[in-house]
Amino acid sequence: IDFKGVNMVINYDLPTSAVEYIHRIGRTGRAGHTGKAVTFFTEDDKPLLRSIANVIQRAGCPVPDYLKHLPKLQSKQKKKFIKKPLERESIRTTPECFLKKAKRKTKTTKEITKEKKKVKEHKNGSK
Repeated sequence: IDFKGVNMVINYDLPTSAVEYIHRIGRTGRAGHTGKAVTFFTEDDKPLLRSIANVIQRAGCPVPDYLKHLPKLQSKQKKKFIKKPLERESIRTTPECFLKKAKRKTKTTKEITKEKKKVKEHKNGSK
């Protein structure tokens, strides 16, 4: 799918390979347009960073020295990361206050079922 006008991509999870990174950020910069990509990473992601840093550098973008000097991944480690990516806590972009407000507004399934039973009982009782 090609989305026109995408000028920024944010990766909340570090891609497991340089190829996947290129695919993700490729949504920007289509047809000669420029774009930006922001990728968040943690200490656990360090083994995956070097290959992505090399891709960024080859594209002519600046790369911090500490990324260039990270140790290379062995092929067994690469395969392991690709088969089983790091598990993370889920990330929510909706502020907690909005979630609480929505929860107060929505009725639970049990409440709805109780209300339906009351309406049925009332109708049956009035017949």
